[in-house]
Amino acid sequence: MLVQYILVAAIVLGVLFFLGRRAWRAFFSKEQVGCAKGCGACGGIDVDRLERTIAARTGR
Repeated sequence: MLVQYILVAAIVLGVLFFLGRRAWRAFFSKEQVGCAKGCGACGGIDVDRLERTIAARTGR
């Protein structure tokens, strides 16, 4: 029975660590890129290259 309590405690501590780390990075990240969602998906957009691509496709 003690082994089960230790296993459950380890799982709960792991989940708390994961959620705490995720919340910490969402609010206190040094690498503030992209939008406010914090997922980092829109941080790699090169606006100048995107504008050149649009201009080339529209013929401007």
